Amino acid sequence: MSKMSERPDVWSSGTCRTNGIDIHYRRTGGDKPPLVVLHGLIGSGACLLPLVHGLADRFDVILPDARGHGGSSAPDKGYLYSDLAGDVVGLVDALKLDAPILAGHSMGGMTAAVAARELGAAARALVLIDPTFISPEWQREVYESDVAADHRLSLQSTRDALIDQARLKNPSRSNELIEHLVDARLHTNLSAFEVLTPPNPDWRELISNIPVPALLLIGDRGVVSLDTARELQSLNPLLRYELISDAGHGLPYDKPAQAGAVMGTFLERAILVGAG
Repeated sequence: MSKMSERPDVWSSGTCRTNGIDIHYRRTGGDKPPLVVLHGLIGSGACLLPLVHGLADRFDVILPDARGHGGSSAPDKGYLYSDLAGDVVGLVDALKLDAPILAGHSMGGMTAAVAARELGAAARALVLIDPTFISPEWQREVYESDVAADHRLSLQSTRDALIDQARLKNPSRSNELIEHLVDARLHTNLSAFEVLTPPNPDWRELISNIPVPALLLIGDRGVVSLDTARELQSLNPLLRYELISDAGHGLPYDKPAQAGAVMGTFLERAILVGAG
């Protein structure tokens, strides 16, 4: 299987210190608009390589590992969305990113929204890929389902066994992506599941106060419904949404080229508007 999405000639790795912890990241670099893309729970920056494959020629793409994930520090506590967003703002400051674009999937989507509110007009645009915009009742169900216990059990399996299971469950995903997802799972600290503690930030209030162009990217079988997307658009005229058919919550894994192309088109327009 080709590893073109990794492209070692393009990607470099680094670590920055912020909020008392180390945040590991992958970066393409170059004198281009900075694009910070955040992964979901049990993920890592590497899991989003297929999504951003077609964006690296136009953007300085930064893929950080959230605290408790991948190569970043794993403190015993401090995993609420305010903590995760604080790390993103700290990363932006440490890397001296000017007018960064923030994007994120699932947990990373909510994190990006909170960070965008903190950055305000200092951000250039926001992309949310099926973020964890769920009802309080749904969030409590997730929290009480004890997904951390399922994760603890998976950590008792071998890497090879987890790869075999993932291939059976998602045969259309590339071997490279499956390996990144399994490695991310094996490098997710149990403390990271603290992010599931209710309540989530008020996402309606968040979206209402985002002062930059925003894209909500959803699947027809994802977490965020079409009705919710329409409601959020009504709350903020700077937000538009795009529905990708035959896709669930794993949108950036199952439709990476399509999702990346939609992101690219939106961001090109957002940058032109900002330049005007």
